[in-house]
Amino acid sequence: QVQLVESGGGSVQPGGSLRLSCVASGSISSIASMGWSRQAPGKQRELVAAIIGSSLIKYADSVKGRFTISRDNARNTSYLQMDSLRPEDTAVYYCNAGPLLVPTRYWGQGTQVTVSS
Repeated sequence: QVQLVESGGGSVQPGGSLRLSCVASGSISSIASMGWSRQAPGKQRELVAAIIGSSLIKYADSVKGRFTISRDNARNTSYLQMDSLRPEDTAVYYCNAGPLLVPTRYWGQGTQVTVSS
């Protein structure tokens, strides 16, 4: 099993930035990919960013150019740098990890991000 713990959520004004962190523990050897998903009130969960394997990075169109995902394998940690935040980015953000082609096998408990003036 893999445990994922997120941190870094909070409230920010439109145009602001936040950085989310996720520390993985447990069966680390089973993790080949990591990502971040979000769920806004009344909406389905959305995978917003993922690192597939060691280098393939994908973003949802809604966050391209504003969000940056990164990974520190030595610390078993992934990060989501979120810039130019918009009210529509308000959601609970979840850390994901999993095998190569299934980055959403495991889920963290979620951290709230609120973008409001």
